Amino acid sequence: MMPNIDPRTMKNMMAKMGIKSTEIDATRVIIESNSTDIIIDNPQVTKIEMQGVTSFQITGNISEKEKVVEVSISEEDIKLVQEQTGIENREKVVKALHDANGDIAKAIITLKENNQT
Repeated sequence: MMPNIDPRTMKNMMAKMGIKSTEIDATRVIIESNSTDIIIDNPQVTKIEMQGVTSFQITGNISEKEKVVEVSISEEDIKLVQEQTGIENREKVVKALHDANGDIAKAIITLKENNQT
């Protein structure tokens, strides 16, 4: 913000430029990503509309929570990886599938690369 300008004057200047801001009464904001959730408690949320674009400004108490990904591995997946890699060690194949979050292709590539070295 600009120093020495009272909020009412600032709001009027923004309105003249076509910028509209609205306070949103929120109790919690959660931003979900693939690996973590960002949780903002006691947020102050401002919705800003300018030239047809809407954006949000959020401040508050921020915490992060890591997601626990459950991987479902079927017997067919294990057998397929064993066939494709030639590795008969079941524990090694299961570990590779877990490390790849159940992605069969990634597990096969990883095991083949590790087998060559």
